[in-house]
Amino acid sequence: MRGKLTQNTTTSMNQAFTPTAVNCDISAENRQFYADVVAGLQAEPKHLNSKYFYDANGDKLFQELMNCPEYYPTNCELEIFSEKTAEICDALIADGDAFDLIELGAGDATKSSYLLKYLLDKKADFTYLPIDISDNVISYLNITLPVTLPGLKITGLNGEYFEMLNKAAAISPRRKVVLFLGSNIGNMPLDGAIEFCRELRNNLSEGDMVLIGMDLKKDPRVILAAYNDKDGITREFNLNLLRRINRELHANFDISKFEHYPTYDPETGACKSYLISLQDQQVSIGNEKIDFKKDEYIYMEISQKFTLMQTDQIAINTGFQPVGQFFDTKKWFIDAVWVAA
Repeated sequence: MRGKLTQNTTTSMNQAFTPTAVNCDISAENRQFYADVVAGLQAEPKHLNSKYFYDANGDKLFQELMNCPEYYPTNCELEIFSEKTAEICDALIADGDAFDLIELGAGDATKSSYLLKYLLDKKADFTYLPIDISDNVISYLNITLPVTLPGLKITGLNGEYFEMLNKAAAISPRRKVVLFLGSNIGNMPLDGAIEFCRELRNNLSEGDMVLIGMDLKKDPRVILAAYNDKDGITREFNLNLLRRINRELHANFDISKFEHYPTYDPETGACKSYLISLQDQQVSIGNEKIDFKKDEYIYMEISQKFTLMQTDQIAINTGFQPVGQFFDTKKWFIDAVWVAA
C-alpha cells in the first residue's frame, strides 16, 4: 500500500468474475466504480480495487499515512532524495538532452520536488508531467508548483498510467524519464509487478529511463507495524472506501461492523490488508444485495516487499537494464535506475 496504483493488473482473481449490470440510479461518472465494486464483492473471495481509495478524504488520509511514524518508507525514500539529489539528477540528465520527467502517482510531489529544484538550478531542459488518478492532486500541482518552483514547465495529467503515458508521448517526442516512487510497484502481487513493468517498457522507447522505488525485505515486525499504526490511520484509510461507497453508490455499509486486519508473510514478502466482517450481515449497494458471513474478509490491498536480487531480476526480465542504485542509510529502501533496452 501507500502508492497510488491506478492500473488494473491481470491476475487470476480479476479474471474470475464478470462485472454486473450498472444500476440506473448511479450517476454516469460513477458507473464504472459501481460495476467494479459490485463485481468485486460478488466474487470469491471478495475484494475491492485500491484505486478507489482516493476521494478527497482518501487523499487527506493518504497524506497522513505518509507521515505516520511507523511508516518508514516515506522517510527512507525522502532521505535518498534529499541526500543524493545531485547523483540521482546526474543519472537522469544523462547526455544532457531535453527530456520529459513523468511521475506516475505524483501525490504532493514532496520527494520529486528535490529533483525538480535541482534540475531547474542546473538549467536542465525538461518538462514535468505528473500523472495521478486524483483530479484533486493534479489541480493542486498545476496551481502550486509553478509558484514554489518558478520557471518550472508543468503539464499535469489526470488519469490512469498507461493511458496518460500515451498522451505524454503524443505531447512531445522527447526522451522520457519516468518516476515511479513510494514503492508503488509493491501495490500488486509479484507476477502483477512483472507484468506492469513489461507493459511500462512497451510504452517507452529504447534509451528512456525509469527511476523506481522498491521497499526491501527487513524485520517482519517493522513491516507489519507500518500497516497497523497505533493511531489507526491505516484502519481509517481502508474503512474510508466503504464510506465512499455509501455516499456515491447508495450503499448502507455499517462501518462499525467491519475491522481492519493486516498480515505480512516474510517468505513471499507480501503485506496484505483486509476488512473483516464482524457478524453475519447483508449490505445493499444500489439494487444489489451483498451477503457477508461472520469473519468473512474483503481483500483490500497488497504491499509487496522485495529482495535486492529481485529488483535487478525484474528489470532484466521486463526489458530494462539496471544501471544505478540509491539506498537510505539503513538499506531498507532502494531507488533503482533502469534504462529501456
